[in-house]
Amino acid sequence: MEELSPTAEAAVPMTAAERAAEQKLIRRLQMMMNLVMQTIAQDPSLTIDEAAQMIADSRKAALAMFPGKELAYDLIWRPRFQRLMRERFRIM
Repeated sequence: MEELSPTAEAAVPMTAAERAAEQKLIRRLQMMMNLVMQTIAQDPSLTIDEAAQMIADSRKAALAMFPGKELAYDLIWRPRFQRLMRERFRIM
């Protein structure tokens, strides 16, 4: 049975293998972003510039995994990173 991908731009049927591959990429992305967030939150020797570079690098990696999903990144991950940077480095 084929399903429509919720992330597809057009209604394109996905096979079970394609769904599994997409779910694997999503889990990998979540693990990567969680690792970046935990590192920024917990490493006392990390500078604000290093943290900002980690965030920029994670954005590049996320967009390499999911090309054309800049809006999704900006809606989901950017606010989380902004909140974390404000809390960690006491910036406005």
